[in-house]
Amino acid sequence: MSTSATAAAMRRSQPVCYDRLEMTSASKKQIAKRIEELRAAVEHHNHRYYVLDSPEIPDAAYDRLLRELQDLEEAHPDLASPDSPTRRVGAAPSTAFAPVRHRLPMLSIQNAFTEEELREFDQRIRRTLRHEADLAYVLEPKLDGLAVEVTYENGRFASGSTRGDGTTGEDVGANLRTVRSLPLRLCAGGPLPPPAYLEARGEVILRTRDFARLNAEREEAGEPPFANPRNAAAGSLRQLDPRVSAARPLAIFFYGLGDCPGFSPATEREALDALRSWGLPVVPDIGHAEGIEGALEYYRRLEAGRERLPFEIDGVVVKVDEIALQEGLGSVARSPRWAIAFKFPPRRAETVLRRVEFSVGRTGVVTPVAIMDPVRIGGVEVERATLHNEDELRRKDVRIGDTVVVTRAGDVIPAVQEVVLSRRTGHERPVVFPAACPACDAPLSREPEQAAWRCTSLACPARLREGIRHFASRRAMDIDGLGDKLVDQLVEKGLVRTVADLYRLEKEDLLPLERLAEKSATNLIEAIDRSRSTSLARLLFALGIPHVGEQVARVLAAHAGSLERLMDASGEELTAVRGIGPEIAASVAGFFRQPQNRRVVAALLAADVRPAAEPPAARTGAGALAGLSFVFTGTLESLTREAAQELVARAGGRSVAAVSRGTSHVVVGADPGSKALRAEKLGVPRLTEEQFLDLLKQKGVR
Repeated sequence: MSTSATAAAMRRSQPVCYDRLEMTSASKKQIAKRIEELRAAVEHHNHRYYVLDSPEIPDAAYDRLLRELQDLEEAHPDLASPDSPTRRVGAAPSTAFAPVRHRLPMLSIQNAFTEEELREFDQRIRRTLRHEADLAYVLEPKLDGLAVEVTYENGRFASGSTRGDGTTGEDVGANLRTVRSLPLRLCAGGPLPPPAYLEARGEVILRTRDFARLNAEREEAGEPPFANPRNAAAGSLRQLDPRVSAARPLAIFFYGLGDCPGFSPATEREALDALRSWGLPVVPDIGHAEGIEGALEYYRRLEAGRERLPFEIDGVVVKVDEIALQEGLGSVARSPRWAIAFKFPPRRAETVLRRVEFSVGRTGVVTPVAIMDPVRIGGVEVERATLHNEDELRRKDVRIGDTVVVTRAGDVIPAVQEVVLSRRTGHERPVVFPAACPACDAPLSREPEQAAWRCTSLACPARLREGIRHFASRRAMDIDGLGDKLVDQLVEKGLVRTVADLYRLEKEDLLPLERLAEKSATNLIEAIDRSRSTSLARLLFALGIPHVGEQVARVLAAHAGSLERLMDASGEELTAVRGIGPEIAASVAGFFRQPQNRRVVAALLAADVRPAAEPPAARTGAGALAGLSFVFTGTLESLTREAAQELVARAGGRSVAAVSRGTSHVVVGADPGSKALRAEKLGVPRLTEEQFLDLLKQKGVR
């Protein structure tokens, strides 16, 4: 749908006061026509939201459309239809996945948007139940993710599916299996043994910090960013290749039961306690209230602390606690009568865009940034918002002087969501995307099928700042003491024009800089000197090659063995390496073909930065630790976890993230997590840090 069509759809979403119309034949036709329009619009947006994971309008606009359709069908039951979107949940499942029929329907929950509507919900069910006293309610944060149903048979994970249309969902079991917070086996040591068959319902989400990191990586790679954490979670879970899902930091929280023969909890709280005792992560911060006023207090508290939560929520779910009362209330076609979602006001605001600036990231990606009149969103004043890339800027038809809608999700950078076309005056000016890098005037390049324009010069000052910070970071060259302000001074004073210049610095160069005492200067020079001795994988990661993260760097290092061999490798050769796709191969080969990049690498080698050649063990899987797998948990004292993992890899072993029966050893440091307990439960040998180092010594690993 075009921007103008979307704006038109939003204008149509405004409610019409039909109760004032005289019911003539003409007005009846008008209402029937409006109902058909609303059904078509809701179905269209259902498909965009649930199937394509690409919504075109805000949730609030969709809610208005659905609410108007519900009101009209209730007022005119003769115009209702069994195939109306009000009669089902979500949208039809994608044909890309096998259909899964739910034993019990997965209903969605009606929404309330005001305190009055929440009180009406309470009054309505008390009238239905003829219950004069306050009702007990369970209260949950309404997570903004993808609803799923997970099945366990004899305590083991068996299958998983999306909600779909409420009756039939999509089989995403292979992808759900990759979600690390989802137990593949239920805990049997609690007071309640796991049932022989269990259907648990939950929400797959991305935490806000993980969402921000994922979008940053996508933008740096020239890929379109996700619109919000919900879209990112849905898109990640509904991948045809489970390996893509496994690479995304998905999480899951459970909020209720489906079918569970033999288990009949008396209350909602008892059901949630059972899920928790079986090892399933339950929705956090669950509350309980006697009466609807207590529910309102919980809502206000949660809304006030919303910004501090590590994930996105869009309201509070209010449920009648007693299961017998739930059964007495029953459900309507698409929703239970005993629950309601009290939605938060949307975190969005309108403001005027005054100009567009262009920032350059460490991999050279040029990002347009909107500079706007300051506006408060979610308690924070915002005057800068990302426009992502040129394609997004053109698609939304953003112009200087436009009134725009800005959204902000948790700690994620604010983004321009859309233009308010009805506010245009004709004096707005198109945004001109630069032909050259705004920081160094070098030509920009854009790879086919990518959305990002890049500055390819490693000497670009804007790119250089971000590149130095990345180069010196702990998981790259690990140069302690090279903070942001110091990096700015080194670049501004021309002391560092490429990362290779770091190795030419002397203490006398640093002493004139602000806030740098002699001891700090000495420590920094020593840290730089220590970093000359590193691994090939760390150096590859430090160079900031597009698409090359830590894992890809390890794969490349293990394949090539030396920097010189990798620099001469062709894209075809790299594509043949397991774990390296065509896009990564082209990026690496292209990086080393550029003369300015080869000059920087040559300067690093001339400065005695000597990445250790990968031993045959790391490349072939042979070596002292071949066939062994290690899990690390807790804080190590004598070496970092990354260094320990590197030692294992160089000796032919594997470092894995999760403990299983096939794990060889779990290395336990200070303040270990649940992995240590799981190792004990599975009988996996546990090593202290000292024992791990002794093992390395016995095996001749250094």
